[in-house]
Amino acid sequence: MREPAPAIPVSGPDAPLPDALTGHWVDTRAPRGLRPYLKLARIERPIGWQLLLLPCWWAAGLAAIAGGKPFPDLWHCLLFLVGAIVMRAAGSTFNDIVDRKLDAQVARTRGRPLPSGQVTAAAAAAFMVGLSLIGLVILLQFNRFTVVLGIASLAIVAVYPFMKRITQMPQFVLGLAFS
Repeated sequence: MREPAPAIPVSGPDAPLPDALTGHWVDTRAPRGLRPYLKLARIERPIGWQLLLLPCWWAAGLAAIAGGKPFPDLWHCLLFLVGAIVMRAAGSTFNDIVDRKLDAQVARTRGRPLPSGQVTAAAAAAFMVGLSLIGLVILLQFNRFTVVLGIASLAIVAVYPFMKRITQMPQFVLGLAFS
């Protein structure tokens, strides 16, 4: 006789999100207490940080060629990698804080950590501040122009969640944020 399949939780840190990968290490191996924060950061969806990272690495490669070097500065490439992951996580967290009430009304997003009650808005804000401080430390490793440009880019990131309320093309604004 077959054993019944284990029940799939409908809420909580082990509940799958309808638009996320299933069986990801975040769901299977990460400590239970960290899972909601890793999901808040969208760690199980690497395309976001990859879209931030690839233009940085491409530019580093072009700068190396222009400078007559065979390879880009590996330290900068590492900073770009960590910075892309951390700032994508901070941006996703900010988006979820702003959209938590809307997300609770949409089937695709109601299982996210904030609308499902796995993480409080205050805890999410503290998480976002921590991520942002890590991002700032990384940003400060670069020259003044880069620091100013990086800080200025936060304006479009901050506007994105609100565009969903006034336009039917918020992804256009998100595309600007990623460019």
